[in-house]
Amino acid sequence: MRAAVEQGLIGPEQPVVGLLDVTGIRAAAAELRAAFDEVVAPGTPVLHAFAVKAASLVPVLRLLTDEGLGCEVASPGELALARAAGTDTDRIVLDSPAKTPAELREALDLGIALNADNPQELARLDALVAGTPTRSPLGLRVNPQVGGGSIGALSTATETSKFGVALRDVGARDWVVRAFAERPWLTRLHAHVGSQGCPLDLMAAGVQAAYELAEEINETIGRRQIDTLDIGGGLPVNFTSDEVTPSYREYTQLLKTTVPGLLDGRYGLVTEFGRSLLAKSGVVLARVEYAKSAGGRPIAVTHAGAQLATRTVFAPTAWPLRIAPYDADGRPKPTGPAGPVTQDIAGPCCFAGDLVAENRALPELTAGDLVGLLDTGAYYFSNHFAYNSLPRPGVYGFAPDGDGIRFAEVRKPQTVAEIVAESGGAEAEGLTAL
Repeated sequence: MRAAVEQGLIGPEQPVVGLLDVTGIRAAAAELRAAFDEVVAPGTPVLHAFAVKAASLVPVLRLLTDEGLGCEVASPGELALARAAGTDTDRIVLDSPAKTPAELREALDLGIALNADNPQELARLDALVAGTPTRSPLGLRVNPQVGGGSIGALSTATETSKFGVALRDVGARDWVVRAFAERPWLTRLHAHVGSQGCPLDLMAAGVQAAYELAEEINETIGRRQIDTLDIGGGLPVNFTSDEVTPSYREYTQLLKTTVPGLLDGRYGLVTEFGRSLLAKSGVVLARVEYAKSAGGRPIAVTHAGAQLATRTVFAPTAWPLRIAPYDADGRPKPTGPAGPVTQDIAGPCCFAGDLVAENRALPELTAGDLVGLLDTGAYYFSNHFAYNSLPRPGVYGFAPDGDGIRFAEVRKPQTVAEIVAESGGAEAEGLTAL
């Protein structure tokens, strides 16, 4: 934090910034690879495809590619980002519940793996594959309907989830078996239970359901047609302390106990982790512009609110963040003689609920101080909410450099001119001409 201040990354002219710990990201990727290497049979093909939605930033994707990961994409934009990062097309997986015919054709032309979401999409693939052979590995996503976690919006294996073929619906399982039997080119099965708020045993139950279905399909067809299982991602993150829990190793050891056949080398594996790879390695650092009070409650008005911490502001009980206080030089701010002060940490957006922390006991913050929103390496500063046309902050990676810290630019701060351009500035007379 001191280095960010000293090197001018944050200050009165740039009052908010995103910082990424490159060493931490590399370590998380290594831990993911090691956890699966420990449990899978030697020689098993395993692709760890990073969920691009968790950090849609080309340099981040390039770093993860350098660490041996691929990319899981869910839109033409995310696919373009993965390719700009240099990710090989055979290490990209396309998942989306709303793929257009053009998106399907592009994936097939590039040889990108994709998972069909529903019978209508599978019918589209029938026509495309019949017309032009493809090298793309093709799969089907199923919803094992094993239940939801504590955050309903992120639970994708509920009875009525919009994702995949609902496996326990009447006739659905038989339809899935027939779908594979009729399509020798359909060789993968995909299931994903959810992410934050989903316990490990629920995740393992979803993987087990997919594995048992794959075994049934292969036995019915009489050959090993399904050769790869895509088990999704979704490892939750601990936002309450610095501890990394649960760990990838805890998850893989549970899979080893719950679904041993998954790991014996008969099936290739694809994973799609996102948040768990980056969250602990990122911080949003924001300047306190004003310190005021209302109704006797101190309020620190900062430059980080709903435009960055969107989920935290709108669903604070599900997405609470730790707040780290610093002085204007980036040094940890000590508690004063009177002890911590209960205060609100507010953002810059023009609505009353724009609070990233409420009634939080912290050293009393004053104008010019800095606050760090911890564990925000995934989603928070890569998926900007353009409320009030607030500019996207600059994002920088950092790593040790001798006795100091070296920063590398990930994304430049957005300029006001760029906001105007994105908002139709060149078409200002478009409506008056009608």
